[in-house]
This record gives sequence, structure tokens and C-alpha cells, in this order.
Amino acid sequence: MIKREYWTGLIQKSLKTRPILWLRGVRRSGKTVLCRAVEGAKYFDCEIPEVRKLVSHESFLKDENSGLIVLDEVHKLDNPAQILKIAADHYPKIKIIATGSSSLETIKKFSDTLTGRKNTITLTPATFEDSQNFGVTDIKTRMLLGGLPPFLLQKDKAAGHYAEWVDSYWSRDILELFRLEKRESFIKLVELILNMSGIMFDATKFSDMCEVSRHTVKNYMAILETTGVACVIRPFAGGGKSEIVSMPKVYGFDTGFVTYAKGWDTLRGDDFGLLWEQIVLNELTAVMQERGINYWRDKAGHEVDFVVKRARNCVDAIECKWQYSKLNVTALKIFRKLYPEGVNYVISHDISVPRPAEVSGVKVKFIGINDIRGIFGKA
Repeated sequence: MIKREYWTGLIQKSLKTRPILWLRGVRRSGKTVLCRAVEGAKYFDCEIPEVRKLVSHESFLKDENSGLIVLDEVHKLDNPAQILKIAADHYPKIKIIATGSSSLETIKKFSDTLTGRKNTITLTPATFEDSQNFGVTDIKTRMLLGGLPPFLLQKDKAAGHYAEWVDSYWSRDILELFRLEKRESFIKLVELILNMSGIMFDATKFSDMCEVSRHTVKNYMAILETTGVACVIRPFAGGGKSEIVSMPKVYGFDTGFVTYAKGWDTLRGDDFGLLWEQIVLNELTAVMQERGINYWRDKAGHEVDFVVKRARNCVDAIECKWQYSKLNVTALKIFRKLYPEGVNYVISHDISVPRPAEVSGVKVKFIGINDIRGIFGKA
């Protein structure tokens, strides 16, 4: 079994502070395998009817009494929040890892009854460290195939596997949990978000392309975000009249599905910029989890890829450059006139050792992908 040491460490740390851990992630991201890798955990698959019947009653907790329990696909239970609340309140020697589809229905079932009782971890597609553990050391391969373990470990780009995943996502996550009727328009939005990954999201524009109402496309978008298929990055703004304040940027959840939607079976030089930006976003999401990642843009089109708020008046800026020599600091200059405090990070694939520099009068710090956790894991 391939170890994902960062994630197992994060799980163990989380369980020290609260009795319940909700582990979420898209289908086939490796939640089940990861849970089975946690030392001492007893595993229960709630997709199995007999298991659902067993774990739905308090007698199950009485029989277990102590130890670490995994309830996989917990959203299959009629009232998962109830059994988890009972465990947290009345069985202090029991720790539970609960996994399942990241859906609005699941969130409703978890509701306010678990406030203060659970931590949440989002399992992202494979980080760079994960990829290396899987034996994939070429970042270009990770970009092309994506970070879901079964896809990352395939020898070649098999478009049929990605299409099957999308079909499964519709039938098992969407149709089963949300009961949407218009498959064609919903899947059209999925394909557009993947194909146009990194675009600013204009609901009116997408409603026209999907041939549904603006209200419907916003509802679809909320579902995509909640189920983890779309990564929505909201603008950072301090009230300046020249800043974009409401329109988010939307990324497809994984580079492999982005390249699939674009019809790419190989990568060319011009492809690396967008995909590198997505790789960096994936790394940031893995280490920052629920802490905020934003982007900044003004109405003249100057844009900073990502920003991370630190202290009250301190904001770090992040530019993603496949080649560090391609950095243009115009947007950073304008951004720093509004927000002078913070570090300007430039994350590039061709930087192996962090180093400060000054480019056209702007102080920056060049870092590589392996430096992200040490810097932003403490954000």
C-alpha cells in the first residue's frame, strides 16, 4: 500500500483535538485507501446494507466502546449526524473518521448538531509529494493524467476512464443525491468549467451556453463547488473602487480532467502556464484546507493569481510562473500600492532553492512547489 504520509499525519493531528473527523473529497480521490492506512482503525463500509443496519444503532457504539472507527460512505445512513453526535457526547473513548460524497445533502445531515464536535479535511487530488510516493516524479505527467490515484497510475491518457468518471459522478453523486432532471445542461456546465478552467464566472454567460436560466446555472455551480468538482476562488478587495469585488474565478478540480475536456493527449509549451497554476492551487488547498485563498483583479485587468491574508493589514501575493524568468511585476506593483504589507511569492517549477530578488523595483521571493507547505501551512 502506497503511503500518503502528509494526509495520515493530518488525520492523526485532527483526531487529537476533536472526536469526529469528516474526510471529504471527490470520487476516487483515495479516501477509502487512506482510511485503511490509518493505524488501528476498524473499517465499516456503509454502502453495504448489513453494515448500515449495524452502525445505525447506539448498540454498535456500546459494543465498540473505544478505539478508532471508520464509517465509509456515511451519507448512506438515514441520519449520520445523530449517530456521530451520540458517539461524540457519550462515548469519549471512541474516535470516528466519517467519509462520503461532498454534497449539499450530506452537509444538511451533518448540520449544526456536530458543531464543535468535528474537524473537516478535504482530500485533494495528489499533491506533488503524493505523486512522488506513487512513483510519478515528472510534473508534466502529473499535469496530463491528473491527481486521482487510479488515473495518475495509468500508463497512458485513456479518455474513456475520464468519461466513465463523469458518468458515475452524475449517477451516484448528482442524480442520487440532488435529483436533478436536466442531465444534458448540467454535464454541459461540467464540461465548460473543465475546458475553461481559470475563467471568471459570469452566470449570464454560462446560462446562455448551457441553455438554462441564470438561476439554474447558479444552482448548478453551487452543486459543483460543494461536491468539489469546481474550485471557486473569490476576489480579494478592500473597498477600492477600481477592484473586482464579486465575480469569482472558477477552476476545474483536477488537471487530468482539464486536459481531458480540452482533448489534450500530450502537452505543448503553451499548456504549462495554466496547468502549473492549477497544480499550485491544489497544493495550497491541501495545506491550507478551509483557510481562505483569493485572487485579486482590478477593472483594468491587472491580476494577481492568488492572495492569502495573514494578519490584519498583511496580505501575501502569489504569482504562478512555469518559468520564473517570465515574471511580469506590473500587477504586483499596482496591488502593493493598495496593500503594501506582505510578501510577494513567485512559485515556479524551475526554482529548487528559495531566494529573494528584486524585479523592476518590486521585491519578490522565488520558491518551488516543495516550499509551499512550509510557508502556507502556517498561514
